[in-house]
Amino acid sequence: MKIESPEPAVRTIAVLGAGKVGTAIARLAIAAGYRVLIAGSGEVAKISLIVEVVTPGAVAVSAAEAVAGSDIVVLALPLGKYRSIPVPLLGGKIVIDAMNYWQPVDGVLAEFEGADRSTSEIVADLLPESRVVKTFSHLGYHQLEDEARPVGTVGRVALAVAGDDGDAVADVSTLVDALGFDPVDAGPLRSGRRFEAGTALFGAPMSAEPMRELLELAGAEAA
Repeated sequence: MKIESPEPAVRTIAVLGAGKVGTAIARLAIAAGYRVLIAGSGEVAKISLIVEVVTPGAVAVSAAEAVAGSDIVVLALPLGKYRSIPVPLLGGKIVIDAMNYWQPVDGVLAEFEGADRSTSEIVADLLPESRVVKTFSHLGYHQLEDEARPVGTVGRVALAVAGDDGDAVADVSTLVDALGFDPVDAGPLRSGRRFEAGTALFGAPMSAEPMRELLELAGAEAA
C-alpha cells in the first residue's frame, strides 16, 4: 500500500536485520518514499538476492555502510543477538529498538529474565551515545503491513513510541506516521515495559485513544 505523507526530514532508513520484521518495516518505508538500506548477519552477498526479491527498492549493504548512510537506524534483530550491534558506529544516531524478548526465539536470557527495567533500557545501556526509541515492536510483521493506513483514516491503528530524548521521539513519531500509523507517546524509555510481550497491547491492533487508556492503566498499576 502506498501511504501518502508530507515530505519527511528523515530520508534514509537503515534496517539492521533482514528477517520478517525488518523486511516488513523496509517495505513500508519504501512505499512511503524513503531510501532503505538493509544489513543482515554475514556477508552482503548472502542477503542481497533475498533483499532484491522480498524488499524491492531496498539496498543490501554492510552494517557499517547502512549506519553511515542513514538518518535513523532500526534494530530488527532477534534480541538474543543484541550484543552484535555495531555500537561504535551508532554514536549520535537515532536508534529504533523494534526487538522483543521472546523465549521461543531467543532462549532464556539472564539479563532480561525477570528484569525490573524495560528491554529497551537494557539495550540502551549498550548504546550510551545513541538516542534510543522503542516502537514497531508490539505488532507482528504481518500486522504492520496489513494495518498501515493513510493519515486521517478513521480508526487508524496506532503504535506506541517510548524514549528519553524528546527530539528523537518526535522524529521517530513522524516516521511512524509516514509509514501508516498514528504515533502515541508512551513516555520515557522505561515505559516500553507497558507494550512488551505479555501485555494487553502486544499483538493487539487498536486506535490511539484505547491505546492511551491502556498505557495509562498499565502505568497506574505499576506505580
